[in-house]
Amino acid sequence: MKLQITKEAISKLKELQPHSHSILALKYDTDGCGCGVNGMPTIEFKMEQDKADKLVENDVFTVTVHYHQSVFFANKMRLDFNGQTFRLSSNEGVLNPFISINQLTA
Repeated sequence: MKLQITKEAISKLKELQPHSHSILALKYDTDGCGCGVNGMPTIEFKMEQDKADKLVENDVFTVTVHYHQSVFFANKMRLDFNGQTFRLSSNEGVLNPFISINQLTA
């Protein structure tokens, strides 16, 4: 699995990254969605990698995804920032067009 991050997104992520949170995690957020298969791919910073996390190839950040949630993500993804929100997409389509900056350290 690979995540390409645009220059705009890298700049904003570095600005928002808490000093104590060194991992950028891909997360399948199911809060308020009913069951485990209804959710939305998103991102967040976290302090450390869990044993169940898989590394996601990336040149700038340490990026992980929980192995159970990896099925909800594409093999090749792109993270962009449009000035207000992040957008996670793949060749197959948009995974999440509106990732709020507030979600990163939730």
